[in-house]
Amino acid sequence: MQTATMLSRNKEILPETKYQRIGGKPAIRRLVSRFYELMDEMPEAYTARKIHPRDLSQSGEKFVMFLSGWLGGPQLYVEKFGHPMLRRRHLPYPIGPQERDEWLMCMRIAMDETIADAELRGQIYQAMVPLAEHMLNRGEDGGACGCGH
Repeated sequence: MQTATMLSRNKEILPETKYQRIGGKPAIRRLVSRFYELMDEMPEAYTARKIHPRDLSQSGEKFVMFLSGWLGGPQLYVEKFGHPMLRRRHLPYPIGPQERDEWLMCMRIAMDETIADAELRGQIYQAMVPLAEHMLNRGEDGGACGCGH
């Protein structure tokens, strides 16, 4: 597996995507699996876990599909469900600073355990922080009304 670049059909050198660098769908599946295991195992993640369904299999599969496209791979989520509209899809769930922080904690640990490339881990995590911030719909940054005010 190349680490920096790959050739396109017309011989241009294109940067490798995060999807390719992480190891494609199998690596994303390992990351998501570990992420949800941590949510189930860690008492420190209780607040974030309780807004998820009891059975995480459907959530996990959707998350794998989303991350595939988000990391520059096949747009599996978009092909099956359309535009992610993440904030809109998460509005029914109370997401405040505590839920955000617990979610990010589980993601950080899961990434530390499943992604060997420290630089890639840092890049992905830094991109996930604003994504998690965008989901806030109550509390210090999200407002109590669920509309971001």
